[in-house]
Amino acid sequence: MKPLGEAPRDHNHVTVGVDGSPASERAVRWAASTASGRKLSLHLVHAVDFAPTGWTNLPFFRPSQVFEWSEAEAETILRDAAETATSVAADLEITAELALTGSAKWLVELSRMSRMLVLGATGGTKLGEAFLGSTPVSVAGHAECPVVVVRGPEGAVPDERPVVVGVDGSSASRSAVGAAFEEASWRGVDLVAVHVWSDLRIGEIEESPLEFDPRAFEEYEHSLLAESLAGYGERYPDVTVHREIYLDGPRARLRGWSEKAQLVVVGTRGRGGFKGLVLGSTGNALMREAHCPVMVVRPESS
Repeated sequence: MKPLGEAPRDHNHVTVGVDGSPASERAVRWAASTASGRKLSLHLVHAVDFAPTGWTNLPFFRPSQVFEWSEAEAETILRDAAETATSVAADLEITAELALTGSAKWLVELSRMSRMLVLGATGGTKLGEAFLGSTPVSVAGHAECPVVVVRGPEGAVPDERPVVVGVDGSSASRSAVGAAFEEASWRGVDLVAVHVWSDLRIGEIEESPLEFDPRAFEEYEHSLLAESLAGYGERYPDVTVHREIYLDGPRARLRGWSEKAQLVVVGTRGRGGFKGLVLGSTGNALMREAHCPVMVVRPESS
């Protein structure tokens, strides 16, 4: 690991937030494998937790000493994360950075210079909650690079399972499709494009008192999916695409596919998303419930 604070000055790196938790370690392994496979460097980031909870009861409590202990602990977390990354890819170039806050704003700033921003699914400390609790929702909605929340217990090495992408025809979905093709091509696996006609939960259409004949819309929905995938076959001829079309339940359908995928890719907002909503309900749910890593991609124009 290069000297602490020596941050990369280009976009050729993957940034990963670390907090010392098991989920953070899985995120580091996933990020290290991805960075190494893409010939990128890895940038470890951690926020120093200066909260003196529990230490104020010491008979000779000194705030300056707490700051020293907190900073030393943070440096240890970064060193341990660097060792974990090196165990995945021994030749990986690693940089590290400390900050005085773990806010989403800081992570969004980092995203402007990163190829990808990676976070763990949960955190085991207050800092972990700040990094990996509600923060990913805000970060994923505003980051300028793809954000990956590493879920699932499995290792970081790409396997034979497909990449899955949610397709709904929105601008965010189109960006997600491009990212998903790139991921599938690099990993050498198939791509499953999942399109769901309606944002309603499974069964709600059948329970509706209104008459509805799905066959009336079938041709349009197939055309929408074909249009969303158009052109990528020529750019990525090595990727075999499987098309899956459902009537309803995008959240449940993609969560189900996450059990069979190595990565699920979605856009930030769906076709019905309000402009002020940074992350759609499906992406939000997948970041909490998916069985594999989830990549959230913003539309290029946003």
